[in-house]
Amino acid sequence: MAIAVLAVAGVVVSAVSLQRHYAKSATTFCEFGERFNCDIVNRSEWSSVMGIPVAGIGIAGYGVLLALATIYRSRAETPMRLLVAALAGLGFALYLTYVEGYVLETWCILCLSSLALITMITALAGVVKMRAGLIG
Repeated sequence: MAIAVLAVAGVVVSAVSLQRHYAKSATTFCEFGERFNCDIVNRSEWSSVMGIPVAGIGIAGYGVLLALATIYRSRAETPMRLLVAALAGLGFALYLTYVEGYVLETWCILCLSSLALITMITALAGVVKMRAGLIG
């Protein structure tokens, strides 16, 4: 259930990021000095992949994790699928964090929050997989 709660939090953080991606006006909502500005990150050329907003990909990814942790949790193959999905999300989040730090040189609090959430989900998915391996 902890994974489900974290996934819901991820959907919320990603939804706020998506709203900022499409917002027309600048805001100080997530601006903390010259190196922390969500609007710069969420509206950069790096904020979309093949025309799809990264935040939209986040919503979909966290939705998949939520489904695996709830609807499909009793299936034998779910622990492995959950771990693979979480690792994919973590890899993507780490790539985006690299872009923030070394390309844009601006950090997004929402993005860093999402990174923390997917890191925790991945750790928990690893525990779920290990326990399933011991049982099954």
